[in-house]
Amino acid sequence: MIQFSINRSLFIQALNATKRAISSKNAIPVLSTIKIEVSQSDITLTGSNGQISIENIIPVSNENAGLLISSTGAILLEASFFINIISSLPDLTLDFKEIEHHQVVLTSGKSEITLKGKDVEQYPRLQEVSTDNPLILETKLLKSIISETAFAASTQESRPILTGVHLTLKDHKAFKAVATDSHRMSQRLLTLEKSATDFDVVIPSRSLREFTSVFTDDIETVEIFFSPSQILFRSDYISFYTRLLEGNYPDTDRLLMNQFETEAVFNTQALRHAMERAYLISNATQNGTVKLEITETSVTAHVNSPEVGKVNEELETVEKTGSDLTISFNPTYLIEALKALKNETVRIRFVSPVRPFTLTSDDEEGFIQLITPVRTN
Repeated sequence: MIQFSINRSLFIQALNATKRAISSKNAIPVLSTIKIEVSQSDITLTGSNGQISIENIIPVSNENAGLLISSTGAILLEASFFINIISSLPDLTLDFKEIEHHQVVLTSGKSEITLKGKDVEQYPRLQEVSTDNPLILETKLLKSIISETAFAASTQESRPILTGVHLTLKDHKAFKAVATDSHRMSQRLLTLEKSATDFDVVIPSRSLREFTSVFTDDIETVEIFFSPSQILFRSDYISFYTRLLEGNYPDTDRLLMNQFETEAVFNTQALRHAMERAYLISNATQNGTVKLEITETSVTAHVNSPEVGKVNEELETVEKTGSDLTISFNPTYLIEALKALKNETVRIRFVSPVRPFTLTSDDEEGFIQLITPVRTN
């Protein structure tokens, strides 16, 4: 029968991080619960939705936890309901006590609430992942790679493989992350400082976005372990499991060209703001596009929406070379690509009005994005 007391705000933080793996609508009802396991040395919280699983450990040694464990055990509690109750309690400290028939009594200040739990045996076991030979990355670096690529993954389930980010390691050091929805692509290359075992996996972009929320910036490094169907990201106190996507990821390298006809360098923020203004008009049209016109003397963006109005905006360039060109594209893709860039300037290279164009920045080596134009009459 479990009994412990804990700092309530730290407990809420840990519960909310674990809850990110729990869906409100689950085909398996037991997966809407949170598993609480109490040992002499720590409390382990577990949440899962079948695709993502999170284990979060609160050790007695964590001075901020104020954790005093009187007796051990395990129980399942309805996640959302339990967290809402804990959040509403009045005092800094929470006393948690299990009584008969899987019931728990929560005491905080002058409040006492009794909740019904479930037998922990109903909870599915997490699939084991071998924890040999981890790939170790800085958490900040991994989160940066995710923010540079995951947005370009597809949200359509018609081609499930494209809803993921393709991560590979070749020759023990050449790391590549790439995402595409077949209209745009974002790719990040880097050379690892330490050798690691080669891998080739596709991780759901939704899982990676949850990872960035769960692993806060105060966690310096993350260990990564692979199994044929799963990947495990682990820090000292958090284990984050996600299923991998099955299938062959398309060969995106063939999309990248070395020959360009036209090249222009823009201020990243100024170009983004211009595209956001153009988007407001283009979005009102069924197939809203922006037409970019590059001549020897100027670069202009045009939008013409019969329903709303039009935009003609002259864009300043830092430099410009090559032939005249007129190209149309979806402004949303360019806005999201520019958001992912951290540099003040962006270099855009064009091949022709019907071939994809690329975005790079001179300071961010190994980071390239590609956008497919829209054919217009």
